[in-house]
Amino acid sequence: MTEPQRTYDLITMDRTSPVPLYYQLARQLEASIEHGALAPGNHLGNEIDLSVRLGLSRPTVRQAIKSLVDKGLLVRRRGVGTQVVHSQVKRPLELSSVYDDLESAGQGPTTRVLRNEAVPATADVAAALGVPEGGEVTLLERLRFTHGRPVALLCNHLPAALLQLDTERLESTGLYRMMRSAGITLHSARQTIGARSATTEEAARLDEKEGAALLTMQRTAYDDTGRPVEFGTHIYQAS
Repeated sequence: MTEPQRTYDLITMDRTSPVPLYYQLARQLEASIEHGALAPGNHLGNEIDLSVRLGLSRPTVRQAIKSLVDKGLLVRRRGVGTQVVHSQVKRPLELSSVYDDLESAGQGPTTRVLRNEAVPATADVAAALGVPEGGEVTLLERLRFTHGRPVALLCNHLPAALLQLDTERLESTGLYRMMRSAGITLHSARQTIGARSATTEEAARLDEKEGAALLTMQRTAYDDTGRPVEFGTHIYQAS
């Protein structure tokens, strides 16, 4: 019996748990990779074989594999299939908000809430938060300042029933602090960093020239059950 087959025989799914099945599978596969039970170069087999062996639906297996591909632990190769990749260098990373980072750096952050309202989820937001397209989500748009100067425009979407977002409190503290105070344990995130030129509206809000270089960040944050709890699209002054 090959190592992957032995590993699959040890995988157990708790169908009474509120933790999604795809997340249970992904966590167990990730642990097997980290402990060496699934070694670099091992093939995972195709989705049909895995779903039959594990007694799961193909979409569940597909979502679990995708999450590990996104983390860089697996790779899909045409004509080869899904393989475990070589170990990557890891470092501890604390999930912090822009407010936390600026405050820790002694930058005296302040916030102006521009929007705090319920809106229908676009396709991108629905995919990130795992809600139906057009379903209700909370849109939060804020302008962040340091020493009285605007430095970041923050747009966040959250599941509608996640927590109450009081505008006055949002202007005095960070979103992640409010989430933690509400008992939400932030566990992990998928984040992409990029750069682009400022639009006319963005330049006006950030006190920049139109076309100025901006840093961009897109993040989906998850709690300790694997539930997506926040989808953020932020832009920052390059300085």
